[in-house]
Amino acid sequence: MNKYALGIDLGTSSVKVSAVNPDGKIIAQESFSYDLKQPHPGYAEQNPDDWVYGTTSAIVKLILNDNIQPDEIEGISFSGQMHGLVLLDEAGKVLRPAILWNDTRTTKQCKEIMDAMGKRFIDITHNVPLEGFTLPKLLWVKENEPEIFSKAKTMLLPKDYLRYKMTGILAMDYSDATGTVMLDIEKNTWSKEILDKFEIPISLCPKLVKSIDFTGNITPSYAEFSGLTTTTKTFAGGADNACGAVGAGIDSSNKVLSSIGTSGVVLKFEDSSSTNYDGVLQFEEHAVPDAYYSMGVTLAAGFSLSWFKKTFANDEDFTDFVNSATQSTIGANGLMFSPYIVGERAPYADANIRGSFVGIDGIHQKPDFVRAVLEGITFSFEDIMEIYRKNGAKFDTVVSIGGGAKSEVWQQIQADIFNTKVVSLKNEQGPGMGAAMLAAVGLGWFKDIHECTDKFVEYKNVFVPNPENVKKYQQLHGIYAKIYEQTKEISHELIDFRKEQI
Repeated sequence: MNKYALGIDLGTSSVKVSAVNPDGKIIAQESFSYDLKQPHPGYAEQNPDDWVYGTTSAIVKLILNDNIQPDEIEGISFSGQMHGLVLLDEAGKVLRPAILWNDTRTTKQCKEIMDAMGKRFIDITHNVPLEGFTLPKLLWVKENEPEIFSKAKTMLLPKDYLRYKMTGILAMDYSDATGTVMLDIEKNTWSKEILDKFEIPISLCPKLVKSIDFTGNITPSYAEFSGLTTTTKTFAGGADNACGAVGAGIDSSNKVLSSIGTSGVVLKFEDSSSTNYDGVLQFEEHAVPDAYYSMGVTLAAGFSLSWFKKTFANDEDFTDFVNSATQSTIGANGLMFSPYIVGERAPYADANIRGSFVGIDGIHQKPDFVRAVLEGITFSFEDIMEIYRKNGAKFDTVVSIGGGAKSEVWQQIQADIFNTKVVSLKNEQGPGMGAAMLAAVGLGWFKDIHECTDKFVEYKNVFVPNPENVKKYQQLHGIYAKIYEQTKEISHELIDFRKEQI
């Protein structure tokens, strides 16, 4: 009989469910979309039961359309959009729509947290309180919807609510719990100091579990609803960034992830909870048990490239557009781009910085601009790599995923700027594959994540740094590093001017 693990990737716009066999092959995959509600500017909310309905619909399609037999599904694990606040009452009913990671209503609460605790907060959580995190959302509800807060008996994150509806068991894994910024990351417990400071009852916080831990069988009621059997086991799963790192094989300290989507992420495996980047980089527990990861975000990575193409080369084939960078030179014939077109997160937490083309000359052609954009995005990643190097990190492999892995030109630029070997994945499936790997380990198919990685994760397209190019890029990055300080005042003044004209 065939046997499968399901990896459920619960995203912001849709859920994707993948059936994976013990050889790491995805046999079938189904998805379902749901709505994002924005009742006011800066708000982002969803109905948690839409996640349950969407996931169940995808599972039913796997069974009916893809002929995956229910008794072949041995285990399920989960990757979830991070930080979203779900509040349940005493009966386990949802009290209000979930407030999502990309909701920005909590600037006031973030300031309150820092005013009340300052560096002590960073010492405990290894993070600064950002609008996306869960604690500021909880404080917003406490201050603005006290009647709802008074009824709240349990706080969950999105994937944990989904799992609760499947199993009836309340739990949260450590990788998602760190993203609440209510966890004492070195003690590996909910922080009594933080909870007491903001008068949050610890009873709101669910039991903490590891990502590969067993979290209950499918209940009879959910089995009837979905077509699954009650013999199917569930495992805790992890935050989407943690699961994405597992799916990309980031399971040891010599590996760094370079992920280029709309935004960009540089994510590094960390061995110890004692590492502290003072909030410049996010620091989280990994889905790999007893390990951690840190990450820095470039807000407009792939978005910078898509913006440039849409604005100046909308009718061109995307591959031809990117490959035109080869018609330019290293350093784009003296042209440089800073990708701050929607502000920046790391290493510059500045919502009002804006992007620049620096060094425009009458000789420049479109390929120079394309090359400058590719190099500028990669330089912004190198800013984060530099933080790691200054903290003594040693890594020899960068795993490139997303847009940066779809272009050999861009992969070589990454290898030369990072001065590190760059590889891509043969089968890039992201957080859903990571979730399936957690289920596979939980089921005992493998003794640990490392053994599962050896079986499930395959690399291709190895790009090694060209020493001559590395020297040129090191010189260019030194110039790039001056752009932020020398343009921030101008950017801020231009934004103020624009606001005055509205």
